[in-house]
Amino acid sequence: MTSIQLYDTTLRDGMQGEGMSLSAEEKLRVAHRLDVLGIDLVEAGFPSSNPKELELFELLARERFAHAEIAAFGMTRRRDSRADEDPALRVLADSFAPVCTLVGKTWGLHLEKVVKVDRDENLRMIAESVAFLVAQGRRVVYDAEHCFDGWRDDPAYALRCLRAAAEAGAETVVMCDTNGASLPGEIAAAVSDAAAQLARSGVQLGIHCHDDAGVGVANSLAAVEAGATHVQGTMNGYGERCGNANLVTIVPNLQLKLGHDCLTSEQLATLTPTAHFLDELLNRTPNADQPYVGKNAFAHKGGMHVAGVMADATTFEHLDPALVGNRRELLISELSGKGTVQARADAAGIALDDAGSRRVVERVKELEHRGYHYEAADGSFELLLRKESGEYEPLFRLESWRVIVERRADGKVETEATIKIWVGGERYVRTGEGNGPVHALDNALRAAIGEIHPHLNETGLVNFKVRILDETKGTEAVTRVLLDASDGQDVWGSIGVSENVIAASWDALVDSLEYAVQPGRERHEQALRDAAQTGS
Repeated sequence: MTSIQLYDTTLRDGMQGEGMSLSAEEKLRVAHRLDVLGIDLVEAGFPSSNPKELELFELLARERFAHAEIAAFGMTRRRDSRADEDPALRVLADSFAPVCTLVGKTWGLHLEKVVKVDRDENLRMIAESVAFLVAQGRRVVYDAEHCFDGWRDDPAYALRCLRAAAEAGAETVVMCDTNGASLPGEIAAAVSDAAAQLARSGVQLGIHCHDDAGVGVANSLAAVEAGATHVQGTMNGYGERCGNANLVTIVPNLQLKLGHDCLTSEQLATLTPTAHFLDELLNRTPNADQPYVGKNAFAHKGGMHVAGVMADATTFEHLDPALVGNRRELLISELSGKGTVQARADAAGIALDDAGSRRVVERVKELEHRGYHYEAADGSFELLLRKESGEYEPLFRLESWRVIVERRADGKVETEATIKIWVGGERYVRTGEGNGPVHALDNALRAAIGEIHPHLNETGLVNFKVRILDETKGTEAVTRVLLDASDGQDVWGSIGVSENVIAASWDALVDSLEYAVQPGRERHEQALRDAAQTGS
């Protein structure tokens, strides 16, 4: 099958999305991650358009990349001026970047209302700008802006724009669905026509889609099937308005579904961590439902689905999640069967017989009816397994706990918690202060059991979520608390449910710490990951 050239515009087009911002150093890190992933061309932005871009290009000029090439972005020359006298084109020519991407107009509406030039002048702007950069030793990618709108309005003129760039020496001409208004059938027809018309020129044909109609990925795939061999997009679909076509979805579809050559298998296996790296760098929560790389992309909840996956993964999975660096998730809920429970017990090294599995299923149904939710509380669920198997050893025996919150006249709020627990026949009374009830309880509890389990000092809470389960009852409603804790390597969830938010938080906190001290937990975590990958 055809080899597809991948062009990433996250650092330029992707940054036009709301709330998107990266420093020059962070953009440099992104460029290197895209290089490792196997992206062919990384569009870095406008050289010298602002101080941050200037700094980025200075940093990039000193870097070396194993595979990716850097593309500098700009526009065709100004109207009624010479290309060799255009300051912006001169900046591109003087840039270290071996590839320059130029955007130009295609749609008559823009010529009339935006740039205010006639059609012949626009063609000259395209051809002369491309020819100038080619003469300066640069390879040129020409982005035909609003190409499909122009194609609907006047296909002959849209083709003349593409041909003008090709005949001036552009290496690639890209048909852009800038407004994201087109549907796959329209894209396929236009690209097929353009591919036939430009076949003799030897120019590479590309596609650049936006997702305003929700079909950016589908449009990109349709374009490739119609003859495009260069695909532009952004990681995780970042971009203005509804975003750009999502390369994270496009690439595995091209390679694993359509058989095109995009990345090596080793590179493709880094897709999930790379996608999550970008989200984390931008301080965004990774989309759990994103195809291929989302946490839920290969998650199974229904008992019949889990049973099928355990027998043969292809029954309910369209491909092996390991191919894209993801893993299978077996979710526990009231819909789970004993097969799911048994698989989780085996992965954790817990001896649980058939009767025990049935008891766990019934217990989960009962608890979830009361408001528990074990999908996000894997630590609490493993403790439930241990309780039903007889392997559970409580961390301590509670005598009492108390929290005092005091607000002073100066507005300062102080919180103090006191706990009384028994461990191994010895009574511990400890007090802790914190910036809230949960923090104070956590400090007091750690002060007591940290003397016995010092490695708990390496664990800490990384997330705290509260949800009201019955809003109609107001402050009397049942509250669900979910905690995430981490030891720097693994992250686990725990849960508490109560009419009292502090009591719910205490239960979740205790589960979190009890899970952290379970014997052989590190081995169990790895077994769980292995089981999720293999289905065994």
